[in-house]
Amino acid sequence: MMWKDKYAVGVELIDEQHKELFRRVSDFTQIIRSNENWNDKLEKVKETMSFMQEYVIVHFHDEEIYQEQINYPDIEAHKEAHSKFREGINNYVRLFKEEGFTEEKVQEFGGKLMTWLIMHVGKIDQKIGEYAKSKEG
Repeated sequence: MMWKDKYAVGVELIDEQHKELFRRVSDFTQIIRSNENWNDKLEKVKETMSFMQEYVIVHFHDEEIYQEQINYPDIEAHKEAHSKFREGINNYVRLFKEEGFTEEKVQEFGGKLMTWLIMHVGKIDQKIGEYAKSKEG
């Protein structure tokens, strides 16, 4: 699994959700890089697409509620980042519906998920934890 303790924000619910996202994206990446036949991979791709569409709504909602509770100053920029990610997921869903699932596009989707997760959780979400800790002191 790609989760590292340094990604922890310090809020149990958010950290647990992040761990689940990392686990799912890690599993997805391993499947699409495996030597399994394409039809078997395709089931995992569809399952991951569905999961991401649903889970990010729940996770982003919970994360934004927490930001409101602590009066996080960058909440609007954070909401915008969430909105862009949701839009990106939906664009891939639309693309796959219209053009079908090609190995090239599935690999691209996996790369984007991985990059976003590491950049968002590893950098942007860290600022939430830092802000919350600064308010405690």
